Amino acid sequence: MEEKYRQRPSNILKVVLFGPESTGKTTLSEQLARHYNTVWVPEYAREYLQSKWNNERKTCEPEDLLPIAEGQMRLENELTKKATDILICDTDLLETKVYSEAYYVGDCDPILEKYALENSYDLYLLTYIDIPWEADDLRDKPDEREQMFEYFKATLEKYHRNFSILKGNKKERLKRAVELIDNLRRK
Repeated sequence: MEEKYRQRPSNILKVVLFGPESTGKTTLSEQLARHYNTVWVPEYAREYLQSKWNNERKTCEPEDLLPIAEGQMRLENELTKKATDILICDTDLLETKVYSEAYYVGDCDPILEKYALENSYDLYLLTYIDIPWEADDLRDKPDEREQMFEYFKATLEKYHRNFSILKGNKKERLKRAVELIDNLRRK
């Protein structure tokens, strides 16, 4: 049963866009996929929670986290097969873990935590809060961006993930991300 939260083995480079809401992760994921002529893994939680909001007028609840994690890994595993030599991920289970802890008083389902820590990626691109916050049905922490950014950063440090912070406008972020990814590809 828990296999549905596990990454399938692959030899491709996996890059995760990581950070608080409304920091440009999706935009950069799309740009990087175009740049590298590959696919990108969208954030499953967005589709899942938007449907929940549209149908029930409810936001994320703790019991939504495992179905979100399952959907995210299903997408990632499917798209890994279609990727060239690099896969761009708009999020990962570690991000879901961060949100679980931030929203539910430090609590995280043990299954989610296990796979958030076991699944591995080559590079995390931590998106900074220097772009304007944009409201939508799901975003709800415009006044907590700095605290959330620090929590995301602390998580990457705590679990010894390879990461770099991306700042600046879209063009500057893309340029820096490409430099970082190209450096990894040369290794």
